[in-house]
Order: sequence, then structure tokens, then C-alpha cells
Amino acid sequence: MPGGPAAPRPPVAGGAAGPPATSGPAAAAPPAPSGAAAPGRPPGRPRDATADGAIIEAVLRLLEEGATIGELSMERIAREAGVGKATLYRRWRGKEALMLDVMRSLDEGHPEPAGESVRDDLVTLLEFIRRRALAKRHSALLRAVVAHVRAHPGLWKEYHDTVIQRRRELLLAVLRRGMAAGEIRATEDLDLLADLFVGPMLTRAMMHEWRDLPDGLSERIVDTVLDGVRSRN
Repeated sequence: MPGGPAAPRPPVAGGAAGPPATSGPAAAAPPAPSGAAAPGRPPGRPRDATADGAIIEAVLRLLEEGATIGELSMERIAREAGVGKATLYRRWRGKEALMLDVMRSLDEGHPEPAGESVRDDLVTLLEFIRRRALAKRHSALLRAVVAHVRAHPGLWKEYHDTVIQRRRELLLAVLRRGMAAGEIRATEDLDLLADLFVGPMLTRAMMHEWRDLPDGLSERIVDTVLDGVRSRN
């Protein structure tokens, strides 16, 4: 999600259309790069958010034009962004670290459950998955970036470990709270419970992409599963 007019960015996972944070000169800075700074970088040297945005925009533009991750070199990216190669390496240790931030630039931050209602928090987390799936279906760019990243196991694993796993931990925390409050049977396997809640949404979103993802689906899934795992007094 800078060097000439950029193609329109896809809708964010929240479903609203519009450019991501990296679009435009007045936009907010992209997520902090995951790669460590190169050895020898002067301490305290300020980051140039404009360069960060130009680099990520350059990668997205090249992918839109049909380039694959394998075809993108750091030299080519720097040239497209109008920066020196050293500028890239001061921000990212290599292409995989840069691609991880490109992937993150097309994603919105994970939702934070309110912590008041286990049922409502579960709906919030599933609704994020539903809206993310809708954004992917409606965005050729987002589909392309996801496909490129998944084709590189090391890159996909890092994205999973740093982004997807964080979202799962949020879900597990909500389920633990439900067990502690007596709303969910404490005898249930926590990981299995998590799969029961997210499984139906992921199946429809990823394996059956022709199936609808209508409003209210998150509530229906949560209420159906909760009815089966609720404590019986």
C-alpha cells in the first residue's frame, strides 16, 4: 500500500475505500521497518518519513506493473523510489524485511477488544477477519501482494509470527477471560476453541471465495459457537 502518480490503493481491512497511510506527501509514516539499522549508522540520526513512504510506494507500484518479488532487487527499488541504495539498507536489512513492511502497509492495525463483553470482543475479532477478506477480494493489488509473500516461506513465516500470531493471542486472551468469568466451559481446549470461532470465517474467506461474507456473519458465528461451549449450570 512518490515518484509520479500512484495507482489507487486498495481499501483497508476495515472496509473503507481510500489510500493507505503511505499515500501522498502529507500522509502519516508507514509502519516502523522490521529490519535493524545497518551497522555503523550514526546514532540519533533522524528518519526521513518521506523516503520511507516513497520506497514502499515504489515497491507497490512495481508489483502493480507485474513485477514479482523475485524480480525486485534493492537496486531496482531504490531507483524506482528515487533514493540511494544505502538509504534502503539503513532502514531494512534486506528485501524480505522490506517486503514485510510493504505487506503491513496494506493492513490495518489489529483491533483491541474493549474487554467488557466476551461475546462482543469475539465479534470484534471475527469482524476484522471478515472485513480483511472483503478488502482482499476487492483489491487486485492486495491479492497480488499476499500471493507474492505466501510464495516465500521465510517471509510468510515472519509475517505469521509477528502479525497473525499477535491476533491469535488476542483471541486466546478473550477466551481465557470467558473461562475465568464462567461464560465458557473451562474444560475446553483453548486452541481448539479458537479454531472453532475463526475456522468458519477463514474457510469462507480463503477456501470458498465465492461464498458471501454478509453483514452479521461474525455475530452469527460467535453466537452459534458460544451456544455450544457455554457453561451449563
